[in-house]
Amino acid sequence: QVQLVESGGGLVQAGGSLRLSCAASGRTFSRYIMGWFRQAPGKEREFVAAISWSAINTDYAGSVKGRFTISRDNAKNTVALQMNSLKPEDTAVYYCAADDNGSKWYLRRNEYEYDYWGQGTQVTVSS
Repeated sequence: QVQLVESGGGLVQAGGSLRLSCAASGRTFSRYIMGWFRQAPGKEREFVAAISWSAINTDYAGSVKGRFTISRDNAKNTVALQMNSLKPEDTAVYYCAADDNGSKWYLRRNEYEYDYWGQGTQVTVSS
């Protein structure tokens, strides 16, 4: 069983930055594809970013590309999401997720492929 715990959310003004972190338990973290998703009020959960087990590959939703950066530290079992130039439309609950089949990179944007989820952390961007 894998547990994911997010931290780093909060309230920030438009144009500001936040760094989300996700700490994972489990001895095989280095094999997981890790993703970040978000859900705004009244909207469906959407893909934000993903990183392959080796960190060689990353992927971003078009709405955050160039502003957000995903990274991981397999030695520390952590994944981070650096969010810069935040906009009010980035307001959402952000979830960290893990896919324990590291070979399925082609499914990285599909939330149903992820096996483990954190509890979520609120990010609010004021205008």
